[in-house]
Amino acid sequence: MPTRIDPDLDGMRRDILAAALPHVPFEGWTQAALAAGARDIGRDEGDALRAFPEGGIEAVVFWSRDADRQMLAALETADLSSLRVRERIAAAIRQRLTAVAPHREALRRAIGLLALPHNAPRAGELTWRTVDAIWWAAGDTATDWNFYSKRALLAGVYGATLLRFLEDRSDGCIETWAFLDRRIADTMRVPKVMAKLKETASRLPNPFAALRGGWASRR
Repeated sequence: MPTRIDPDLDGMRRDILAAALPHVPFEGWTQAALAAGARDIGRDEGDALRAFPEGGIEAVVFWSRDADRQMLAALETADLSSLRVRERIAAAIRQRLTAVAPHREALRRAIGLLALPHNAPRAGELTWRTVDAIWWAAGDTATDWNFYSKRALLAGVYGATLLRFLEDRSDGCIETWAFLDRRIADTMRVPKVMAKLKETASRLPNPFAALRGGWASRR
């Protein structure tokens, strides 16, 4: 049975989270930060608990998914048709990071929370959701093994860029975007290199063929 979405509850979550984000650098991703955010917008602590009964980790998950939603909404209004695939991916990642840029310290703390061993499954799920959304926004329709390999490669690019973004103090994050472009260019070479290696390997004699023949003659 599909999960039912409560628009009113999601709206309350979004409002409380937005108000709580300035408190996260000082309180961490805790119920205290969420309660402070609720009070800031005229709600009580019970609303914060109802919005995020699991506390900070649930708020982090919601924040990540909401940032994905904002990214996709922004890309839907952008004209990506004239861009190459790598340019579409870069645009999507820039938009995804722009959505959380005002709260870098909260983002840093979120990454720290997700890095805890017991949160590893959620961290993996959130990363997968983000890179999957980016590939679909870029127009990817692969359904074979490329579906998984593309997302695995992009997860590495996204993760590295995210860490670079946290430390970037350049105007307009130009250092992060340059880093992103280099990483995407490097990653785009991987499938081509692998294809060439497979083609070369297919032309070489199989070193195990003689061994199989030798074993067969001994039987």
